[in-house]
Amino acid sequence: MLTAVAGINWGDEGKGRMTDVLSEGQDVVCRYQGGNNAGHTIMNDRGRYVLNLLPSGILRDKVVNVLGPGMVLDLAHLAGEIRTLREQGLEITPMNLKVSDRACICLPYHVSQDIWEEDRLGDRRYGTTRKGISPAYGDKYMKKILRMSDLFSPDALRDKVKDLLEWKHLLLDNYEGKLPMVRDLIVWLTEYGEIVKPFVTNTTSYLSDAIDAGKRILFETQLGALRDIDYGIYPYTTSSCTLSAYATTGAGIPWARLDKVIGVMKAYSSCVGEGPFTAELFGLQAEILQEPGSQFGVATARPRRVGAFDIPASRYGVKIQGADELALTKLDILEGMAKIPVCVAYEIDGNHTEDFPAGDMLLRAKPVFDYLEGFSMPEGKHISQCRSRHDLPKEAQAYIEYIEKAVSCPITYVSLGPDRDDYINWREK
Repeated sequence: MLTAVAGINWGDEGKGRMTDVLSEGQDVVCRYQGGNNAGHTIMNDRGRYVLNLLPSGILRDKVVNVLGPGMVLDLAHLAGEIRTLREQGLEITPMNLKVSDRACICLPYHVSQDIWEEDRLGDRRYGTTRKGISPAYGDKYMKKILRMSDLFSPDALRDKVKDLLEWKHLLLDNYEGKLPMVRDLIVWLTEYGEIVKPFVTNTTSYLSDAIDAGKRILFETQLGALRDIDYGIYPYTTSSCTLSAYATTGAGIPWARLDKVIGVMKAYSSCVGEGPFTAELFGLQAEILQEPGSQFGVATARPRRVGAFDIPASRYGVKIQGADELALTKLDILEGMAKIPVCVAYEIDGNHTEDFPAGDMLLRAKPVFDYLEGFSMPEGKHISQCRSRHDLPKEAQAYIEYIEKAVSCPITYVSLGPDRDDYINWREK
C-alpha cells in the first residue's frame, strides 16, 4: 500500500501532525522533495518535536525513514537535527534512517546566495526562508552541484569543489571575496559528511525491495499545492514539486504507483511569506486565528498570515494533488467564533469567478465572503475532547459538511487539537 500525504494550500496545513497519526502501522515513511526550508511541529506522548528534514515517521518505533533523491540536504542542518532528536531520547540509526546517495547537497554558498538575492530584491522579494533551497535546485538542474555519493570519493570531491567554486566566482563576480575557499568547503563537507555518511545508501534499491515485500509506505511532502514550482503562485513558490504525482519519482521509485492520496488542509487559511493571499484577514479577525493557532513558521518563526477558508484555492489544490480523501486540521481554533467567514469566490477586474487564476490576475483578485454559523462547546468542555462526529456541536458538523461539499472531496479525518489523539474519523457514523 503506497499512500501520499499532500498539502492542499500554501503549506503549514498540519501534514506533519497527520503523518504522525497515519504512520502508525506503516513500515516506511519517505520524504521526497524540498529541504530544511519548512518544518513540522509534532506533539505526542513522548513530547514536542520540530522536524525540518527528517520524516515524521522518525517518532514511531519500527518505522524506517527515507530521505529521497528529490531532496536537497544541508549536511550541517541534518547532522544537527539528528543530534537534537537523539538528545530528546530518540534512537536514530542506519536501521531506521536511510538517506539517498542521489540526494543533492545544499552548500553554505547556496544559503549565502539565497540571502543576497532576497536582499537585492527588497520589497520585490519572493519571501524565501533564506535556507539556500532555490539556488541549490537551480544548480541541480544546471548540473553544478554535489550529491551525497560524492562524499565517498574524497579525491574526486576536491576536484569537484574546486570546479564548482571557480564557476561560482565567474557567475557571482560582484560577490568576490564572499564565497568560501576550497579548503573551507572541504572542511565543512568532511566535518558534517562524516556524521551523515553512515545513513547514506541506495534508497531506490531499498524501496524497491520494500514494495516487492508488500511493505506499507507513506510519502510525506513539505509545503502545499499552491507552493509548487509549476502549479503554485509562481514566483512566490518553492523550487521543487510539492505534488503527490512526484512522490514516487522524488522518492526514487518512479515506476511505482500510489494507491491513495490524503490531502491536508486547515479549517481556515494560513500562509507564510510573500505572494497573493486573497482570503487574508486583518486586525482583530486575524488575531482571533493567529494567536490560538500558534501561527508562526516552524523553519523561520515568521508570523503566518491568516485568512478565511478559501474555496477556489482549496478546490484547485484538491484537484492538482489528486486527493482521494482529506484531513481537516485546526478546527478547534474556530471554536467560540460567532460567525465564520468563508471565501466562496473572487472578483477580478469586476468579473466574478470561482476558479483559481494564475499570474497577475491572482494579484488583482478580491475575496467574496460568505458567513457560516459559529460553534461553541458547553461550559467546561473543549472541542479537543470530542472523539466522534456526534460529539461535535451541530454547527461544527454543518461547517465540515459545507467544506466537504464545496471542495468535492470526502473528509476522513478532523483534527481538534495538537496532541496525537486529538482527532476524529469523520467517516465513522
